[in-house]
Amino acid sequence: MTLQQLKYAVCTAECKSMNKAASKLFISQPSLSGTIRDLEEEIGMKIFSRSNRGITITPEGEDFLGYARQILQQYQLMEEKFIEKKKPKQKFSVSMQHYTFAVQAFIEMAKDFGMDDFEFAVHETKTHEVIENVRNQKSEIGILYLNDFNRQVMEKIFQENAVEFTELFDCGIYVFLWKGNPLAQKELIEFEDLKDYPCLSFEQGDENSFYFAEEVFSTYDYKQIIKTDDRATILNLMIGLNGYTLCSGIICNDLNGNEYAAVPLHTDEKMHIGYIKKKGMPLSRLGERYISELRKFEKNIL
Repeated sequence: MTLQQLKYAVCTAECKSMNKAASKLFISQPSLSGTIRDLEEEIGMKIFSRSNRGITITPEGEDFLGYARQILQQYQLMEEKFIEKKKPKQKFSVSMQHYTFAVQAFIEMAKDFGMDDFEFAVHETKTHEVIENVRNQKSEIGILYLNDFNRQVMEKIFQENAVEFTELFDCGIYVFLWKGNPLAQKELIEFEDLKDYPCLSFEQGDENSFYFAEEVFSTYDYKQIIKTDDRATILNLMIGLNGYTLCSGIICNDLNGNEYAAVPLHTDEKMHIGYIKKKGMPLSRLGERYISELRKFEKNIL
């Protein structure tokens, strides 16, 4: 197995086409196909499935490509430092469900390390993509939650994708809403109180599943519900339509502002918020610091 083979495989995956990858690599398509075939024979598995419609990445191939990207990134850092004599930028990426506190922790970590020597990325995205990004090493860490309803299914998905979950803290369930909403004045909200207000939920795309929902009680038959994929839109809908969403109750006024409130929902249900990482891989220095910043929010649990 050579670095060139890994480079060719990763480029092919990114281009989603042998012809496009060959053009980008300045080699012939037969030469690229032969190199990929030799690599697959050496490792004893198919990285790509080929058909008349093109290529798709196999599940085993996705796992292999995650490691290949990491090796190529490390080689690039070594090349820049020892051959080109450049001071390399260390990379760190995190993917998350739509949690303001997870963004705030990222901000604190980035401010502490500084932006000059590091290349950061943060992806606030769908649950399936959080898992996918950690599996293929696009992100070192993914932030999401488990509860009694989704735990068994999600843990099976974690196992299939070679990622492991570590719990950070558990929270009660809160109704997050605009302070101008009449329900914001209550000390405790019942499900019956919510029926005349639209529930705001994050869209999960093609991988939609009750188990992937970011809000607990995903199977509840809400009288009114609006789906969106943007946190800023949800905040606007809270004001414009008196909508609400269900959350952990961890409020970050620095990012959301002071116009919103979290009121306890009358339920014994809990959210167990934690992080996933690639199984068997230690956290980087940046990853450890990010998790340390996340743990600080335990004191903010209402």
